[in-house]
Order: sequence, then structure tokens, then C-alpha cells
Amino acid sequence: RQRALLCCVLLAAWEAAWGQLRYSVPEELPKGSFVGDVAKDLALELAALRDRGARVVSQGRTQYFALHGNSGHLVTAERIDREQLCRLVEKCVLRCEVIVEGEMKVYAIEVEITDINDNTPSFGEAEKELRMSETTTTGSRFLLSEAHDPDVGANALQSYELSGDDHFSLSVQAGADGEKPDGEKRPELVLAKALDREEAAFHELVLRASDGGEPARTGTARIRVAVLDANDNAPAFSQALYTVRVPEDVPVGSTLLTVTATDPDDGSNGDVKYSFKKVTDITSEIFDLDPDTGAIRLLRSLDFEEGDLYEFDVNDNAPEISVRSALSEISEDAPSGTVVALVHVQDRDSGANGEVRCSLGEGVPFRLERSLENYYSVVTARELDREQASEHNVTVRAADGGSPPLRSTAVLALRVLDVNDNAPVFAEARYSAQIYKIRLLENLPEGSLAFQVKATDGDEGTNAEINYSFSDITNSARELFSLDPRTGDVKVTGPLDYEDVKYYEATVEGKDGGGLIAHAKVHIDVIDVNDNAPSL
Repeated sequence: RQRALLCCVLLAAWEAAWGQLRYSVPEELPKGSFVGDVAKDLALELAALRDRGARVVSQGRTQYFALHGNSGHLVTAERIDREQLCRLVEKCVLRCEVIVEGEMKVYAIEVEITDINDNTPSFGEAEKELRMSETTTTGSRFLLSEAHDPDVGANALQSYELSGDDHFSLSVQAGADGEKPDGEKRPELVLAKALDREEAAFHELVLRASDGGEPARTGTARIRVAVLDANDNAPAFSQALYTVRVPEDVPVGSTLLTVTATDPDDGSNGDVKYSFKKVTDITSEIFDLDPDTGAIRLLRSLDFEEGDLYEFDVNDNAPEISVRSALSEISEDAPSGTVVALVHVQDRDSGANGEVRCSLGEGVPFRLERSLENYYSVVTARELDREQASEHNVTVRAADGGSPPLRSTAVLALRVLDVNDNAPVFAEARYSAQIYKIRLLENLPEGSLAFQVKATDGDEGTNAEINYSFSDITNSARELFSLDPRTGDVKVTGPLDYEDVKYYEATVEGKDGGGLIAHAKVHIDVIDVNDNAPSL
């Protein structure tokens, strides 16, 4: 009886005067910055606050606010970083209570922490190198790394800009709904002007990402495009005719003449090999041509009476490959045998030096078929798979019958178009949401992010765009949870009560743009908090 009486006295003495104050301050204020005039807003006497004592109590270990007893002002006790505290919550609100000790009164306070532009957009890779063949078709697109800005609203990432070279332009793909949140803008590099490695082997670009703050912050990434060589230049001799006069007693082994040809292509495409084109058996016994240096050397003694003039041609023409017609794109479900290019091959030399053999590079799903004389068709050898290879660079090789043979190559760039042949795949077959993982407390504020479901799709474009929805959920759960069809974010839209319902289950459906569907089970546990007082 005595304990019950004491409890009743304490409850009577504790007059809970419930009221709520709301303030708003920007993040990153210095310690001791003014938040609000609590004494004035609650009509409290400063003398009472000083004499009876008042203090601020916050949930958690860190106390972000304090109360000045002399002024009655609520001030910051720590520097507050909105991005650190509220990474997954759009509206950042901190809650605390002011307790007036002598009066046994408590007052609730909510402080919204607004964003300032304290973060610069940044790229995961500050420098990136892309490698492109000089035969890459104009209009080809290359996905670039996105920038990230943890700020929100106007302070978040807003735009991209490309500078440095007129060979390239920038295309920015926005989200399907046209909004501009961070992460919804995908920059793509577009080839606007044909490349020529002999003109420029490298192109230096700068990609800038800017937010909408005042003043705006800008992050940059450097892009270096390395242009890969294609054999698009034939060797050229320094002279059309070489003439040399030597005495008949010139020593055997002497170098009589050196012919020189150059090729502006790179690597093996620019390596020139020399050989005689037209030569008699007697001439070949007298003269030797070095295939690497072009030096013509005497093999045996000359005799003016046996011969006073020798003429011979050099195999100076490499095969010429002309792409007469070619596709730049092909659907991945194109049947085997589909023609993708028509190629003409010729060699201006005669005899064996003018006979040309053609082949394709190894490991490509294409083959050559002979058409008319000097014409070849490049056709698919099997079905293509865009998810394994979205682009193919098919190298056509031609070699003549000279000794050593001269060779040429041409590269066909072919983009494989997507068909909707992949259904979405959820990252986990079953999601489990527990309080120690996602803070799904029964007093979780409405609008808070509970968790996210995520599925991937191997297709591209609209075929890979996934729309999320609840396919199996009770009416009570539908009133408490919302599912963003675009992001898969599940948010709390109503009050949770552990004493009423301890868990919820639902099925989430992911449907891609082509109509293929995947499902995932979701189990949500509601975790109890101490929100009920003991009852007698």
C-alpha cells in the first residue's frame, strides 16, 4: 500500500504539459549556434529556468543540442552533418526534449536539418582511357562514369558538360520520369566526327559535373581517347623509278642501291616488306633484295658483254580492301547466314603478286563467302548474343602471293541490338527486414525508407527498365507501406504498432519493358519499442 501511494504521488507531481516546437537550421553550423528561443516560444520565465533547472535530452549517445539557462536559447552542441546522419532519408529531422526539473514538465522539440551545398560532385575515376578504332562509325556511343553528389535538392548533381575536342559530343540520358535526382543522369560520349589515327593518335577530353548550388560546385574527370590503327594507308616509295650505274668490276657483295617505301600506319600495319615483282631467273641469280631494308646487293660478278642493262619490278602494291556495303547494327536474334558486309579486294600487281587470299580474324561469329570475282560477303556464322558481346570489330585480312607477301586489313564495326530475351533477376530470393539491420521500429516516422528491393536485367534500353509493384499484399500492409515503381524503395506510409501486428509479408513483382517478370518474397518484422506505460 505504501509503494502504491508513493507511485500515485509521483504521477500527480509530474504534470506533463505536452507541446511541440519545430525549428529549422542548416547543417554544418559551428558549435553553440542559435537554433530557437525556447523560453519565448514556450512562455517560460528565465528565472524559473535558472532556479529550477532545465536540460535537453536527445535519443542516442550524441547530444546535438543544449539549452542556455541564462538566455533560454536552444543551441547546437555539435557540428551536424546532414549527409552523415540522414543518408537514406529525404527529410532530416532530429528530435529532443526539454525537461524543466522543478516543474516536472517536458516539451518535445523537432529540428529539421536543411542541406547546404557542402559537397562537390565527384567521379569514381578521375582519369579514364577509352580505346577506339579509327574506323569506328560516327554516332557510336560510349557510356561514361557517373558523378556522385550526396547533397539533395538543388544542391545535388544537375548537369554535365564536355570540352576539349570537336570529334566528340556529350549525350545525357535522364530518368524515365524526367526528374533530376542524383544518379538519374547517365553521360554518354558520342563520336561526332570520323577519327584518323594518322592525324591524331590521342584525344584529350574533360567531363565536368555541376550541382545547382549558389555558387555551383564542379567536379571534373579527364578522358583520354586512344585511337587504334586500321590499315587504311598503302606503302609509298620515295621515287617512282630508281636508276643506278655501276662498273662491271664492282665487288661481289656490294650494295648497289637501296629502295625506300614508307607507310603512315601504326605497328605491323606500317611495317613495309620488299620483294621483286617481275624478275628473270638469271637476274635473281645476280641480285638479292633485302626484304627488311630494301637494299639490292650483288650476288656474283657482272659482265658487260653478258648484259649491260637489268630491269625488274618490285612487289610494291599491297592488296586493297574496299567495303562496298556494310551494316552498322544487327539484331541479336538475326538468323545465321545474315549478310553484314560486302567487301571488294584487288591487287594492282600481276602474276602471283596480284593473287589475293582473304580471311577473317579468329574467334568472331562471322565467316567469309565468295561472291562475284574479287567480292566477298561477310555473314553471321551463328546466332549472336548481345549480353556476351554488344559490339564486334571484325577484321578482314588480305594477303597477296608475293615473296614475302604483302598484307592489308580492314575493320568492320558492328553493334548488336538488344531483344528482350532476359527476365529480371532479384538480388536475393528472399528479403528479411529486421530492426538491427534497417531500423524498422514501430515508431518509425511516416515517409522513412524501410528498405529497397533490387533486380537486374541483362538486356539494355527499355528491355532492361524494371518496374516494381506489390503482386501479393494484404490491405492492411498496403496502407502502411509504399513501393516506388522506379527505384524499388519501400517507405513507411502509416503508423506501425508492434502490439497490433508483429510482422508483414508480401510479394514484390519486377517487370521489364518487354513484359518479362520475376518475383521476390518480402518478410518485414516490426520491432517493439517502450511506448506503453505500465497500467495498474
